[in-house]
Amino acid sequence: MDQQSSVSHVPPASQPAGDSPAPVKKRRHWWVWVLVLLGFGLTFYWVITHQQHSEAASRGGGGGGGRRMMGGMVPVTTATAHSGSVGIYQDAIGTVTPLYTVSINAQVTGLITAVHYREGQMVRKGDPLIDIDCRQYEAQLAQAQGTLERDQNVLSQAEMNLERYKLAWSKNAINRQTFEDQGKLVEQTKGTIKNDEGIVAYDKVQVGYCQINSPISGRVGLRLVDTGNLVTANSTATLLVITEVQPITVVFTLAEDALPGVLQQTRHGQQLKVEALDRAQQGHLATGKLTSIDNQIDTTTGTVKLRAEFDNRDGVLFPNQFVNTRLLVKMLENQTLIPSSAIQHNGSQDFVYVIQDNKASIRNVKVGNSDKGETAVLQGLKPGEVVADSSFEKLQNGSQITESKIKLPSTSSDSTGSPVQ
Repeated sequence: MDQQSSVSHVPPASQPAGDSPAPVKKRRHWWVWVLVLLGFGLTFYWVITHQQHSEAASRGGGGGGGRRMMGGMVPVTTATAHSGSVGIYQDAIGTVTPLYTVSINAQVTGLITAVHYREGQMVRKGDPLIDIDCRQYEAQLAQAQGTLERDQNVLSQAEMNLERYKLAWSKNAINRQTFEDQGKLVEQTKGTIKNDEGIVAYDKVQVGYCQINSPISGRVGLRLVDTGNLVTANSTATLLVITEVQPITVVFTLAEDALPGVLQQTRHGQQLKVEALDRAQQGHLATGKLTSIDNQIDTTTGTVKLRAEFDNRDGVLFPNQFVNTRLLVKMLENQTLIPSSAIQHNGSQDFVYVIQDNKASIRNVKVGNSDKGETAVLQGLKPGEVVADSSFEKLQNGSQITESKIKLPSTSSDSTGSPVQ
């Protein structure tokens, strides 16, 4: 009997036995997603482009102003070159220094009986400041004066005796030795009187020290002693300090490379002007004159000290105040001047936009010194020519311009235009 092999049907592993076959999944079309992404991209690009056009239109004055700005008229403010003077200055930092500063100490010992000044008071030379008890010194002066008067009378008596001895010796009534001894006694008494006069003068000085007067005119500092304090002679304790503030000086330093130009002017008798400015170099404090130059250069810093004197009538300069100084070395005349803001830079080349027939053209210039917002043009420009002073970021060589009465924002950095070679 033939043995038949039976083959059983085994369902697939993904399909459980006894279940119906799973339906086939539909394939999604990838091009649908491509269209969706492309639509989002176009929408985003349209929004950005529309926003940029709106901003350009608003800057150009609405409507098609933005397009007219780029391809048409550029509003600028202008400046006219003119002839004038410009100074060569040397800037430095300095310190306000009084001409005289007096620290007063006691010359005698005693109690302070009166203080006549107020803190910060302006005093004149000779004004009373402090009184010290002088009774003991007046007593010593009276004693010395009494001794002087006694010795003066002794001298008078000796001189009278000398006259008598002289007459007696002429008649051979006394010997020569007695006459000569009387003469030397007169000389000794004269020496005693000189000593007495010295003591009287010394005591008068001591009495004078008891009343302290101002040796200079100036400002008194803070009060350091009060009535009733005991002071001692030749003590290191300071009673008060007086500084002269009118006039006053400023000591500043100058680089040694700038010194020859200053010396050249002073040797020809020129009196150089010095301006004092505040710490921020914005406010003008005072104007003075250069009075002296130090006799040597500091080798560690390569600078030399100079001193300028100021009247300081308004008291704006205060001792030990920090200031900035501007030393006018030389004044250049007949210079072509334009606003410093009108000068543009492209690397090492300076240039301006010259306006002719409502058209801007780039012109290279060579500039010199600047002062008070104006710069001297040494080459490339003449007085009377008009230059642009704003809207440099929109200007190009050959741009059509319209003059604006309002000062427009301008940039002093490198312009988009290139200087003519």
